[in-house]
Amino acid sequence: MTAAPTRGDRAAPVNSSRGARSRQVALGATGVLGELMITLGVLLLAFIVWQLWWTDVQGDRAQAQIVADLHWTPSPMPVPDGAPSPTPSSATPRHDAPPVMAEPGHAVTFATLFVPRWGKDYVRPVSQGVDRVGVLDPKGIGHYVGTAMPGGMGNFAISGHRTTYGKPFNRIAELVVGDPLVVRTKDNWFVYRVTSTEIVRPGDVQVIDPVPGKPGGVPTKRSITLTTCHPMFSARQRFIVHGVLDYWAPAADAAPAEISGGA
Repeated sequence: MTAAPTRGDRAAPVNSSRGARSRQVALGATGVLGELMITLGVLLLAFIVWQLWWTDVQGDRAQAQIVADLHWTPSPMPVPDGAPSPTPSSATPRHDAPPVMAEPGHAVTFATLFVPRWGKDYVRPVSQGVDRVGVLDPKGIGHYVGTAMPGGMGNFAISGHRTTYGKPFNRIAELVVGDPLVVRTKDNWFVYRVTSTEIVRPGDVQVIDPVPGKPGGVPTKRSITLTTCHPMFSARQRFIVHGVLDYWAPAADAAPAEISGGA
């Protein structure tokens, strides 16, 4: 005769069924979690591509269009067929006190910046303000409100992204003492020369004072300061470039030799 099952024998199938269901639930939850992680990974990758690549594409296009819309570049004189191309000419440097424009309204583009060290085709717009949404992201380089205007006594201080949104100051660490920084307004050219570079903390705002690094100082020079984040892909510090005005020239003249290649 077969022995009747004990209480423990009857409970075993019930526990086994519950364990199987628990394992199924756990596996299902793990699968859902895995799918969520994959989705988040794809979204994160897409964000990185957008942030580091597509914003540059859009920024380059937008900033190039802003420069083109200024219509400041004169058309070259036509050269008759068979005639040799003319030798490039350059603006005559002036060292007297230059005319200085008034500060424009917020986000108004009032100048362009040429940096020969960054390539002969480098030219970016400069607009009023340094907020990201209205100026730095869509327009490139921003001017610190209240600092000197181009050619003015004091410190013409500007800021730009080092990465993303066209990254106008991406190669800032390549600048060396003596490099020209050429600023164009509607009416005039201003040629500055790099005098120093430094790395500071974000709170060291004295770098954009009228006399950089000397709060309350009375300016005796016409200066320029470029600021951007440092190191690359971080806002932990700021990379700073200082310069002083070398000379100016009316925009009606030819471009400065530093960018025209003229004599």
